[in-house]
Amino acid sequence: MELIGIEDFLRLDIRLVKILSAERVEGSEKLLKLRVSLGDEERTLMAGIAKFYSPEDLVGKKVLMLANLKPRKIFGVESQGMILALSDGENLSLIVPDRDVKEGAKAS
Repeated sequence: MELIGIEDFLRLDIRLVKILSAERVEGSEKLLKLRVSLGDEERTLMAGIAKFYSPEDLVGKKVLMLANLKPRKIFGVESQGMILALSDGENLSLIVPDRDVKEGAKAS
C-alpha cells in the first residue's frame, strides 16, 4: 500500500450526510439511487450497496460521504459523491456516527 502525506488526506472532503430517499436502480442488482442532505445542500448518489441494504432500511440513516469526488454518470444518473463503507469481501457495513452530529459535519 502506498503511503500518503497529510496534505493528501486534507484534500478529501468527507462529510456526514443524511439519507433522504433510496430506491433500487432498474437493470442493476447492486445499485441504489440515494438522495442525501449535507445540511445546506442535497445531492444524488449511486451506491453499490443493494445486496446488503434495502432502500427502506436506509432512509433517515446518517453515513459518511466523499463529497469532493468528481461527478460520474452511472446508469444514466449523475452520481455526485460516494458513500463510504467497510468491506471484508463477504460483508459490507456503512460507516455511521456513534453520536448525533449535524449533516454536513466534516471528518477530520
